[in-house]
Amino acid sequence: MLETLENWGREIYGIIASLPSPTVKFRQRTSKVLGAMATDISLSTADQQAAEFQRLQEHLCALWRPSNEFDERHRHVLVVPSLSLDQAELQKIAGVHYYEERLLYSLIRLRNPRTRLVYVTSQPLHPSIVDYYLELLPGIPSSHARERLTFFAAYDGSQKPLTQKLLERPRLLNKIRASLDLQSAYIVCFNSTPLERDLALNLGIPLLALDPALLHWGTKSGSRQIFAECGVPHPDGTELVKTAPELAAVAADLWERHPDLQRMVIKLDQGFSGEGNALLDLRSLSPMAPGNTTHRQRSNRLQAAFRDLRFQCETETWSHFEHKIHQLGAIAEVFIEGEHKESPSVQGRITPLREVEVLSTHDQILGGPDGQIFLGCSFPAQEDYRLQIQAMGQAVGENLAAKGALERYGVDFITVHRPHSTPSWTIHAIEINLRKGGTTHPFMALQLLTEGKYSPQDGLFYTRKGQAKFYRASDNLQKAQYRGLLPSDLMDIIVSKRLHFNSVEGTGAAFHLMGCLSEYGKLGLTSIGNTPEQAEEIYQRVVAALDQATPFD
Repeated sequence: MLETLENWGREIYGIIASLPSPTVKFRQRTSKVLGAMATDISLSTADQQAAEFQRLQEHLCALWRPSNEFDERHRHVLVVPSLSLDQAELQKIAGVHYYEERLLYSLIRLRNPRTRLVYVTSQPLHPSIVDYYLELLPGIPSSHARERLTFFAAYDGSQKPLTQKLLERPRLLNKIRASLDLQSAYIVCFNSTPLERDLALNLGIPLLALDPALLHWGTKSGSRQIFAECGVPHPDGTELVKTAPELAAVAADLWERHPDLQRMVIKLDQGFSGEGNALLDLRSLSPMAPGNTTHRQRSNRLQAAFRDLRFQCETETWSHFEHKIHQLGAIAEVFIEGEHKESPSVQGRITPLREVEVLSTHDQILGGPDGQIFLGCSFPAQEDYRLQIQAMGQAVGENLAAKGALERYGVDFITVHRPHSTPSWTIHAIEINLRKGGTTHPFMALQLLTEGKYSPQDGLFYTRKGQAKFYRASDNLQKAQYRGLLPSDLMDIIVSKRLHFNSVEGTGAAFHLMGCLSEYGKLGLTSIGNTPEQAEEIYQRVVAALDQATPFD
């Protein structure tokens, strides 16, 4: 309708523009009226879309059930594993176009005998990868699950979010729509943006994800506001700014509040996995320290020092980073110092019923020049602070739920060991992620393989028989010598060493990102054990087996 009215407006204006010169004033006034009409229509359309989206979302309460609950009702689940994030930032991650495989653990829902699942990717998945996941499903023949699984591909490897590729292909969308029972279907995605909202509106089914109108609460600046509202301790930092001079000024303010500060972190407001962080070392700028010079001089020197920022991504440059500051905004934050630090996280979920559940805690394994980049995790977090961060994660989840948030959220922390203090660990919340993250798929793998449950009483995960389970996981098991290995080669190596997951013993290794292996020598791994030590041992045995099978020349 809006397009039709705009066309009418252009035709009317064309007629008026052709009239004699005495009508110039009339022509100008008419142009303003038509412009105002177009704006009003556009706003009205946006309001209508928002109302329609909310109407669709109301159906989730009747459709959704937890993935670990046996559901005999008729269900259709559309999985769209689109990484709808800043595409330039995503390219910093090796093999990122294979990350659409990470939601294959959503096949856990096929354990329900009347659930059908549709999985969409940019490029077709290798059949052996699909077979691998189906064989992992406990309690149901893989052939039965396979009959209820449908795949579609956009056949588009370009640097665009998968959801955008789908919206650009109306014929493909029609095929997807025809494969679904729209009355019993909903969408599962990696993260939610206006693209995912548009997809839900196009298909006429709800989206099991955050309303994009609330995305601010998952940014660095939005996270800080929620931490303050919840009384959760977090490092001092600055307001959000969008230019280098502004960033230098607020960074100078931060330094003046902490005259002994040694380092600060510069963060893009929408960075992820630590790739959007940079470290500013103040120790070499001591002549500019508070008390030695004016605020303006300090700001000018800091702005010049931005060119020497220590970036966490090895391909990053200041000119590119400054451009991203203009696009995304940035903050400066106190860098937490300490000889013994850990980086735990809490993963939670807000259900369509507005219930807040903590799903897991992890100690994250970080790498990069200054330990800012997510590489993997171990479950659960250390006992010394596990329940404390769980309580903080619960408080954040309840705050998000009150704001209308939905589905997965994660809270990242930094803990510092102070052996002569009580408590012996100080805790600082760092950021909130409103999407499925690096700790989501290993926990889904644990659920899929063991059919157990998380216990908030002690923060452990137990099988039905009461056996506690632990794991170590990584998205970044990567070595040049692994390049050329096919998924079938990986299975040959693992089976011959008896390292695959054993459903009888409930221990072993599960894999993801197998499509990434041949081209990038990169693999995802979750090693599950009955103790943390056993999980670590299995992880190291997998690495040793791969190294032995691919000797480096």
